[in-house]
Formats: sequence, C-alpha cells, structure tokens
Amino acid sequence: MSKQPFKKHTIYKKDKWNMLNVEVQGSKIVLTEISEQWGEECHTFIGRPAMMHWANERFAKDKFEGTEEERQAIMDAFNAV
Repeated sequence: MSKQPFKKHTIYKKDKWNMLNVEVQGSKIVLTEISEQWGEECHTFIGRPAMMHWANERFAKDKFEGTEEERQAIMDAFNAV
C-alpha cells in the first residue's frame, strides 16, 4: 500500500506572516491561518461542508476588511479545495 502525500492548497499568502493554507488528509481537512496579529490558528474539519461553513462565517461580506474582489478570490480558492 503506497502512502500518498496530503494535498495542500494556499488560499492566500500576503507575506510570510499573513497566510491561510489548507491540507486535505483524506476526509479530514486541516486549515492553518497565520497572521501577525493573532499568530497561528489551526482548525480541523471533518469534511468539506464544515470547512465551507467556517469560511462563509470567517469571510462574511459584512465583516470582510477588503474589496469584494479579494473576498471572492478567497471564496473561489476555498471552493477549489
């Protein structure tokens, strides 16, 4: 049985201190968010619907600090996971 590497996705990366990466480990999804303000936060989701729920809450239109184009690019990256 061969061990396949986990699939990694970069949702956004502004610099080495502000980024969000997603790693798919079978049915488990590990999301790592690094910010200069909050440090590193790690979230583990069982399945894509749970991750998308978190993403919709985290990047809600009324709370997002940035342009709609930036928000849409982030949501498109989540949809590609």
